[in-house]
Amino acid sequence: MRETLEVLEVSIDRVTLSQAEQATWDFLKQDKAHMIFTPNSEIIMVAQQDKELKDVLNSGDLIIADGIGVVYASKILKKPIAERVAGFDLAKQIIEKLPQKEHKLYFLGGKPGVAKAAKDNLEKQYPGIQIVGTHDGYFDEEQEAEIIHEINQLKPDILFVCLGMGKQEKWIYNHRGKLSVKVCMGIGGSLDVFAGRVQRAPDFYCKYGLEWFYRLVKEPWRYKRMLALPKFALMVLLKGKRQACNSEEGTS
Repeated sequence: MRETLEVLEVSIDRVTLSQAEQATWDFLKQDKAHMIFTPNSEIIMVAQQDKELKDVLNSGDLIIADGIGVVYASKILKKPIAERVAGFDLAKQIIEKLPQKEHKLYFLGGKPGVAKAAKDNLEKQYPGIQIVGTHDGYFDEEQEAEIIHEINQLKPDILFVCLGMGKQEKWIYNHRGKLSVKVCMGIGGSLDVFAGRVQRAPDFYCKYGLEWFYRLVKEPWRYKRMLALPKFALMVLLKGKRQACNSEEGTS
């Protein structure tokens, strides 16, 4: 039985990293495509203006709190999530155990050469891992059909899709019925980290929920995207206050 909460009308599973990992292994025992989404504050704010994206996120089989802002929001809304479950951390935990589990993986997305670099790096780090194919994120409709055919021919159990926020979630949703895989997960910029092109924030920043700040320092052009964060906090605070008022009225 799933235990969830709604953060600005986006459903989030109240799971720990360990529980999210176990759910993923359970999905791999079933003969259907499962969708794992990793919303943070930013994507939830985008979903406020994009109903299609909101519906897609809410259709996920597992929806984890990727950002620390979502964890704080859960506490304001009186349904606390125990910890942040970053998409990178979940993907890494799965990857580390793939050689023993013998499941196959395919990377789709990123700039040309990035997915292949990630494959090469991970094969060196984890001997025996089966990354059966890769393709960059630059393709047209005709190439897309060929990519889906290739994925199905190679029979990966897991498909990591890295097409950017919003686009990757919609792609997974729109093509899930055509894919002979068991787990589809959007991992965004994590592919660049696996490829060694981008360095993840040091543990200190991750531990204290300051990964966003580290990114902003490293990539100042992100500041426009970061402007969504205070708006997210205000909207959650107002919602929490309304819920508290309604609760008081209900008990009076």
